[in-house]
Amino acid sequence: MERSCLAIVLAAGESTRMKSSMSKVLHPVAGRPMIAHVVAALSSASISDVALVVGRDAETVSGAAGIDGVSIASFLQKERLGTGHAVLAAREAISKGFDDILVVFGDTPLITPEPLKAARDGLAAGNDVVVIGFEAADPSGYGRLIVEDGALIAIREHKDATEEERRITYCNGGLMAIDGHKALDLLDRIGNANVKGEYYLTDLVEIVRAIGGRAIAVEAPEEELTGCNTRAELAYIERLWQQRRRHELMLSGVSMIAPETVFLAWDTELQQDVLIEPNVVFGPGVRVESGAIIHAFSHIEGATVRAGATVGPYARLRPGADLGEKSKVGNFCEVKKAEIGAGAKVNHLTYIGDAFVGAGSNIGAGTITCNYDGVNKHETRIGENAFVGSNSSLVAPVTIGDGALVASGSVITEDVPADAVAFGRARQEIKPGRARILRERYRGTEGREKGGQGSRVGSR
Repeated sequence: MERSCLAIVLAAGESTRMKSSMSKVLHPVAGRPMIAHVVAALSSASISDVALVVGRDAETVSGAAGIDGVSIASFLQKERLGTGHAVLAAREAISKGFDDILVVFGDTPLITPEPLKAARDGLAAGNDVVVIGFEAADPSGYGRLIVEDGALIAIREHKDATEEERRITYCNGGLMAIDGHKALDLLDRIGNANVKGEYYLTDLVEIVRAIGGRAIAVEAPEEELTGCNTRAELAYIERLWQQRRRHELMLSGVSMIAPETVFLAWDTELQQDVLIEPNVVFGPGVRVESGAIIHAFSHIEGATVRAGATVGPYARLRPGADLGEKSKVGNFCEVKKAEIGAGAKVNHLTYIGDAFVGAGSNIGAGTITCNYDGVNKHETRIGENAFVGSNSSLVAPVTIGDGALVASGSVITEDVPADAVAFGRARQEIKPGRARILRERYRGTEGREKGGQGSRVGSR
C-alpha cells in the first residue's frame, strides 16, 4: 500500500537580508518563483499534499506556490520562534494522520525529487526521523551530522562541536522527514531552553533517541540544498540552475556554442539538433523544434520556433510569435503575437505584430505592421507568396492577398487583392536647380542667426 505524505514548506522568512520589498521565496530563479521550484520538486516526488507556512505576502506566496495536481493549504506563522515552532504552525494538517511528514524550505529551489524520495524510503524502513545531509566542500558554520553504526545520534552545531567533530564534513541540510503518526508528539517535546529561547527542529534527533526511537541521515548533493538569503546567493543559485539545465539539454542533443552565455527559463523546451549560438536569452514559454538555429544575441519569450527555422542574430520574439518550418526572422527584427508561415522570410529591421504572414512570403527591410491605433490592436494578414517591399508601413486592419506585391516605401491603408501590385507613396518630383537656391537662401539667414538678430521663422 502506498504511503501518504504531507510536505510542510517553510516560507515565512522576512527577506531582511535580501533587502527586498517582497518575500524571499517570491524571487525568481530561471523566471519562476523559488517557492514554485520547491513545490514542483515535491510534485515530481509524488507528493500531492502541501502545508505552506507563510508570513509576509502570505496570499501572494500561496498563489505563487500553486502547481497543477498539488493541494496546498496555507498556515500563517505569526511569531518567529525557530524551525520547530514554524512546523507546528501547520498542526491542523499534521493531525490528519499522514504516514510521512516531510519538512522542506521554500528558498531551496535546486532541490530534486531524489533526496525527498530517499528520506521517505528511510521512514518506510522503520526509522522515526530522517535528516537530509550533504558532504560539504567547506563545513565551516554548518551543523555536523554525528553518525554511528548507521544511526544519526546528534546534530552538532559548529559552535558547540569539538575539534574532532568539526573535522566531520557530513553536514545538516535542514530538510527532514518525520514519522507522521508520531510527528505531533515528537514536535511537542521540543523545548526552548537555549540562548535564543527558540524551538529547533534539529532537537528531534536526540528526542527520538531518548525515547528509544531511531534517526538516520540520507545524502543529497550539496548544491541541491543551497539556500538563499541575499541577492548574491540568489545570483549563485541562478548560475547553478543554469549550469545544470544547460548540461541536461546538451546531453539530450542540443548544441550550444558557448553554453555559459545562454540563459534559459524554467520551462524552455529545446528539441534535438537545435543549435544555440552565444548570448541568447530565453524567457518563459519557449519551444524550439528540431533543427532550428537561434543566432547570437537573440531574446525569445512566449514563442514557438518550428523545425528548421532560423532566428537572428539580434532578433526579438515576443509572446505569441509562432515561426513556421524553415521560416526566417533575421537581424534586428521583432515579432509579437504573429504567425510566420512555413518558408516565409522576415529578414531584417522589421516589426511584425498582431499579424499573419503566409507561407513563402518575403517581408522587406524596414517594414512595419502598424497594429496600434492608440486604443486597440488590429491585425494585418499577408497571404502566401506575397512580397512586401522595403520600408513599407501596413496600417492595420489590412489584408495583403496571395501573390500580391507591395512597392517599396508604400503606406498601405486598404486591402490589396491577390496578385495585385500596390503603390502607396507620393509621386516623385524633381525641381532642377532648386537645391542651389535653397543653399544660398540658408547661407543668407545663417549670418543673421549667428548675430542673434535674425530668425529663419517666416523667411522666404
